[in-house]
Amino acid sequence: MPDLELPAFLDADDHRKIKAVVQAALAAVDPEQAVRRVLRRDGNWLMIGDRQVDLDDVDRLLLVGVGKAALAMGCAAVEVLGERLSGGVLITKVINSELQVRLPASITVLEGDHPVPGERSISATQRLLGCLSGLTERDLVIGLISGGGSALLTWPVDGVTLEDMQTLTRQLLVSGATINELNAVRRRLDRVKGGGLARAAYPAAMYTLILSDVIGSPLEVIASGPTVEPADEGARPLEVLERYQLARELQPGILRALTREQNARDRSPDYLRTANYLVASNETAARAALAAGREQGFDSLLLTTYLEGEAREAGGILAGVLRQMAASGEPVRRPGLIVVGGETTVHVTGQGIGGRNLEVALGAVEKMSGLQKAVLVTLATDGEDGPTDAAGAVVTGETQAQARAAGLSIQQALMENDSYTFFARLGGLIRTGSTGTNVNDLAFLISL
Repeated sequence: MPDLELPAFLDADDHRKIKAVVQAALAAVDPEQAVRRVLRRDGNWLMIGDRQVDLDDVDRLLLVGVGKAALAMGCAAVEVLGERLSGGVLITKVINSELQVRLPASITVLEGDHPVPGERSISATQRLLGCLSGLTERDLVIGLISGGGSALLTWPVDGVTLEDMQTLTRQLLVSGATINELNAVRRRLDRVKGGGLARAAYPAAMYTLILSDVIGSPLEVIASGPTVEPADEGARPLEVLERYQLARELQPGILRALTREQNARDRSPDYLRTANYLVASNETAARAALAAGREQGFDSLLLTTYLEGEAREAGGILAGVLRQMAASGEPVRRPGLIVVGGETTVHVTGQGIGGRNLEVALGAVEKMSGLQKAVLVTLATDGEDGPTDAAGAVVTGETQAQARAAGLSIQQALMENDSYTFFARLGGLIRTGSTGTNVNDLAFLISL
């Protein structure tokens, strides 16, 4: 578990309690522990969730994984599978050398591009698919999927270029589209998404362990569902593009891919031999934080794990809940903790630096002004909020006054989407380093 750096202006005892809550949340979604809860082995019997596989009936046992947590999940899987493992490929955003040395030489570790797919993503994807070629019904594939997989695992359909995919991905990211909307589009433009990875493994059986980074954990959305057959989406991808006024700018190849009929075989699950298991999610982390809060003496409540919408507006709403806590002692008494999970979006209009968790915090500053013993902590569970080295930020009732004293304008920072600079100047950033996991975002509303 990475060390957690919280702002120095917090009282020492408060710092200790808040740190315990945050660390409990991250520990609960540690990728290695999540895999071990679902994947076990007893001699020649391999247990995957509620299924048992006799390894005497398996010729080749392969491991493939993609996502920010691929290496950590892979280390746990390798320890369970042991000498029966034939080989495999793992694709991640940044290779962690400490994890890589724990993997056998038979496992190829590759880097892809994120959050926008690139040439490395395509090359790595082709290597992974090559690992799955020529499998038979007597082979078994263990899949590992985590957040970031949509960009890291990429192979555009015929007629769609990488440049087309990159442009559209960037447009959707800055428009404020949700991950569900983004992945609905990407599933129709990419041959490995929407069950494509499972199709590549057929006729081998494929059992996939999934670490969710999507609200509500719909399996077909996480990493664009490479092992999950999607429901018929009809015109939904085009509706998404029209909503963000992007439909008129589409390249011809993308338009054809989004409007043509999917092959009937691609829509049928009859030829797939696959099962998917959710091993950890935002709710897993939120409930662990809740339990830790109670151990620290907080009256604790899980409000929701479905927080969505524009980040700055969500920050205002969370500030309103904190005001309610301060005014009436409801819905929790002092010292109180409310845990909120989800994933907001940022409509980027400025040239500043930030991420959605930092912008949530920035959106709360003005409305929290003057609150006594109130703290808001925002956290990206992967430790990387947007293109920054911060996981989130801490806001108190004094933050606005501190900003004024430092000559900082909240409205200017919001207009420029420059939340990172704002909190860096005030010393309010949270840093965890890369956590090796990714299960959306958390916010902790604390009344001391």
